[in-house]
Amino acid sequence: MSDKRTDHVILNVNVLDVGIVHDAWRSSELHPLSFVDVDYFTRIGRIAERGLLDAYFLADGPALREDPRHKPGRALEPTSILAAVGAATENLGLIGTLSTTFNDPWELAYRVQSLDHLSGGRVAWNVVTTYSPEAAGNFGLAELPDRDVRYRRAEEFVTVVNDLWRSVIDERPTVHHGEFFDVEAVLPVPRSAQGYPLLVQAGGSPDGRALAGRAAHAVFSAEMSLGAGIEHYRHVKSVAAAAGRNRSHIRVLPGLITVLGSTEEQARRRHRESTALSPDGFSLRRLAGTLGVDPDELDHDAPLPVSVVDGPPDPARFRGSLGFREAVVRLAVDERLTVGQLLDVLAGGFGHRRVVGTPEQVADTIEHWFLAGAADGFNLMPDKFPDGLEDFVDQVIPILQERGLFRREYEAPTLRGRWGIPLPERQFAAS
Repeated sequence: MSDKRTDHVILNVNVLDVGIVHDAWRSSELHPLSFVDVDYFTRIGRIAERGLLDAYFLADGPALREDPRHKPGRALEPTSILAAVGAATENLGLIGTLSTTFNDPWELAYRVQSLDHLSGGRVAWNVVTTYSPEAAGNFGLAELPDRDVRYRRAEEFVTVVNDLWRSVIDERPTVHHGEFFDVEAVLPVPRSAQGYPLLVQAGGSPDGRALAGRAAHAVFSAEMSLGAGIEHYRHVKSVAAAAGRNRSHIRVLPGLITVLGSTEEQARRRHRESTALSPDGFSLRRLAGTLGVDPDELDHDAPLPVSVVDGPPDPARFRGSLGFREAVVRLAVDERLTVGQLLDVLAGGFGHRRVVGTPEQVADTIEHWFLAGAADGFNLMPDKFPDGLEDFVDQVIPILQERGLFRREYEAPTLRGRWGIPLPERQFAAS
């Protein structure tokens, strides 16, 4: 089967609090409580819909991880925000991140299917296993389960949720008895305009990629170079084909950080000014956490230590994202960067490609990756909201439209329809 994609680039906006830059909250366009203000989130949704973007993407943080002395953290529960954004928009897709480690499959299926029904078929669930050790205690666990246990649970969790959603189409109960769950149930919510929600997967570990290939309709990836993007794109499609799926029914969507200016120098000045506000040592500590090492092990003027580059992280010590770690290490090695140079390139956006430049330069990157077969589109991460997204909508979208790479109107009311994923059909006779 071919890798035939949609006729245009898929573009979602990843709403990371008030922006990817650590101190974006200091923007004069925001107030200190923007991160818990429903009007702030719905404003971003309306801007995204004005730009005809595919979807509004939210991460989840079931623990207080940011130091509130430095930055307001992720606070509101994702489906609550998406319900408000869905009510304020008509076509914009709604993608919410929810953990398989800290949720119940029936309750999650019920909640997300309800949102999909109410929004007219615009919802997708981003599947994660959560690598934050801080979250474990919030759910009564002494420690975070090992990675292999989390992914075994995730595989079974996704199976149960899919069966529950399919039961809405097939009009029959779900009966499941497995390692982690015993479920004999039906959902009381009717099918939505797209049948039931789509699945998105965000994780670059071997287990995560395998789960994506078997079950996901889209993959949020973290490749930072074109070569790595092409390699990952082909791998995900191949895993999908090996699982008996149509290769064209899974979308690969890397993250893309954008810092825009009318000239390249203006964009770089904006970037310098926004990153200069970060606390002393913040970027180094964050890089060390991404790599799974102590900050003292990183020499600003030297390459990454051989122990980081050559050896996989110790599972007993490393609880972070393997995908982010792999992307950062590969970038440092391929570009022969010192730690200091790597910090300058990453600038707070660890694991995702970043473009600092003019609207034309951002459009060039999107076009190059799309036509080279490295991406079906991108999850956009502006440096700060709302102006970073407004600049993209007003300045980059028209260029992509002029090049024939992006829509001029929404071609379908459902997310499934816009991504070219077929409607689910009944598999069994009703009983």
